[in-house]
Amino acid sequence: MTAKDCQIVLVIIAHRDDETIGLAGVIARHIECGDFVYAMSMTDGVGARGSNISEVRLREQASLKVANALGFSWLDGGSFPDNAIDTVPLLEIVKVIEAIKIKINPTIIYTHSSADLNIDHRIVGQATLTAFRPQPDERWQEIRLFEVSSATDYGHRSVTGIFNPNLYINIENVWNKKLLALNIYNSEMRSSPHSRSYDGIENLAKYRGSQVGLNFAEAFEVIRKIER
Repeated sequence: MTAKDCQIVLVIIAHRDDETIGLAGVIARHIECGDFVYAMSMTDGVGARGSNISEVRLREQASLKVANALGFSWLDGGSFPDNAIDTVPLLEIVKVIEAIKIKINPTIIYTHSSADLNIDHRIVGQATLTAFRPQPDERWQEIRLFEVSSATDYGHRSVTGIFNPNLYINIENVWNKKLLALNIYNSEMRSSPHSRSYDGIENLAKYRGSQVGLNFAEAFEVIRKIER
């Protein structure tokens, strides 16, 4: 992330909190670089738990606080069934993403890796790749897949494939912003040694950093990059 023209960044997720667990540090870095960052969620993130409308609103309110803390904006996404998005025709999900694609014309896209136990994550990742399939006269330049603690790490290469990062971004100077965002989603956090605990997420950031000589990093798999 060096000096460059401003990027329009689109983060496409299954549930509101995936953006923070997976890439809050990188979102904060994009904002510091002057980029415009937008996020869209495809489910309410809690419906599969039998949650009532007040719990849905609490999750949404938390996500708005996170957006304010990190500096990005939420866009209207989907209202597909939580943890049952595979019951929806893929084309319906693709159309929602395509509508946002036309609206903001992003240059960098982040979405879920398919090497993930969570079915919503896998389907959203697949729908994103379909919506951003290469076409003439497109503006987007890069698609990056991210990992989510207690989801990507719960997959297995024999079933889901494997997350194989090839991009590591230093988040040491924005780690406190990621921690602040995680605290806003405190109800979604688990006790250590769960991988979605504060310790677990910090350990992952340190592990990814140690792979490339950094103290803290978030890792991504770049699956398509186009120089226009």
